[in-house]
Amino acid sequence: MGSEISPELFDVAIVGFGPTGAIAAGLLGKQGIRTFVCDKSHEVYDKPRAIALDHEISRVFQQMGVAKKIKPFLEPFTDSVYYGVDGQVIKRMSTVAAPYPLSHTPSVVFTQPPVEAILRNYVGSHPSVTRQLGMTVTDLTQDADLATLTLHNEQGQPSQVKARYVIGCDGASSAVRSLAGIQLEDLGFDEPWLVVDVRVNEHGLAKLPTTSVQYCNPERPSTYVIGPGNHRRWEISINEGEDPKVLATPEGTWKLLAPWLTPADGELWRQATYRFHALVADRWRKGRVFVAGDAAHQQPPFLGQGMCQGVRDAVNLCWRLTSVLQEGAADTLLDSYGTERKAHVTELTTRIKGIGKIITERDVAKARARDEKLLADAGGVVKPMPRQDVQPALTVGSLGSVVHPARGTIFPQPLLMLSNGEKVRMDDIHHAGWKIVFSATASDEFAQAAKHHHLPSLLSLKLGTVSLTEAEGVLQLWFEKHGVQAAIVRPDHYIYGVCLTPQDVSHQLDSLKLV
Repeated sequence: MGSEISPELFDVAIVGFGPTGAIAAGLLGKQGIRTFVCDKSHEVYDKPRAIALDHEISRVFQQMGVAKKIKPFLEPFTDSVYYGVDGQVIKRMSTVAAPYPLSHTPSVVFTQPPVEAILRNYVGSHPSVTRQLGMTVTDLTQDADLATLTLHNEQGQPSQVKARYVIGCDGASSAVRSLAGIQLEDLGFDEPWLVVDVRVNEHGLAKLPTTSVQYCNPERPSTYVIGPGNHRRWEISINEGEDPKVLATPEGTWKLLAPWLTPADGELWRQATYRFHALVADRWRKGRVFVAGDAAHQQPPFLGQGMCQGVRDAVNLCWRLTSVLQEGAADTLLDSYGTERKAHVTELTTRIKGIGKIITERDVAKARARDEKLLADAGGVVKPMPRQDVQPALTVGSLGSVVHPARGTIFPQPLLMLSNGEKVRMDDIHHAGWKIVFSATASDEFAQAAKHHHLPSLLSLKLGTVSLTEAEGVLQLWFEKHGVQAAIVRPDHYIYGVCLTPQDVSHQLDSLKLV
């Protein structure tokens, strides 16, 4: 399960080897950064918890080189249809139309255990990463230069690990967060729900809806999700006076599933009761310690963004750590990790809460008024709304000075056409890193302005040239939609800034030397 703990100093120590910790360890390991990662568990949890991902996360898998291995465990996410009090359709969530902006299916469902195992195996392929499983963190101290973790193995034997930085990816009850003195802020959502995963047989599948469903029923708000293969998930609200422990027994669970299935229609894979929360860490960095994933935030599951948020945390922090540890960037660059991610998570959680309010309204009169308003706003015809439209842009942090709707959004990943006719994704040729990408109509002055900068390894690309010839026109449409001539793109594919003039290019690239 990895080499023994070495007395050497690590650059980064990660506590928690779930998806967020594995992504962080994999990204750092790929850069050759000396990384330590530990977890209490020896194996991945054998039941699904997260069920949905989006194209931003698939792009990260691509960057890590594991997308093809993970693909068999992904399926497109069906539309989610919202039914009101009287069974009428009041809302419909869908996906963006092809050609896809990131060249991956925009919304997918997935089977977590094998995907998590692939991520762990990927981490193990990097010699710069030391893994230790069956370890519990019992203390954390830090000074101006180092952080020290005290660990105990399953036999109770203590050891210590020293690192320049520590990332707590150790879940909702994070020891790292507690030991660092980081608090959680309550964003005002707290409800008990039962989550049920069923492997449904052929007879049972014939009974079930062909789309995912939000039952906005005041008597019992519920969610139905079509997972990969024969996996189906229900999230069922728990009413006042009901005992969550009883509902989580097979007998209690099958009673709640009675409107859809009987025990003859499939087998229970997992049933567990949760309190759905909306929480965010008050600070994401304390000295040399950071929090990420569920250690930093928890949100209701109504858009399937829990694991996505954790992956975004890992990617956001790891490009900064790479810049500081390998490229000479100032340590202060790490401060904007928490600034960016807290603002983004808070805004997205607020939007998720808004969707949750539609689903969970318990007052019948208010629910009917909700239905009437949604239908009136839709002009009587419910049109699909892409889930991606709910994603906010970054608004603070490492961003350029030109305020524009495209700033802080994700830069597209077009399919490129090679000279031999082969189609490849842009990131497979032009890897993650700082880029400036020009439209096909940008004058030579833009390229000249980009030559005078202080940013290491800035890649300059122009649409329509040999190195950036599109197969589907995604990037051309993006430039036309936003009315800009250039985009400065960060290593995490978020847009640092857009440029309308050559002077914008010079000004924003000059400001990057301060990052």
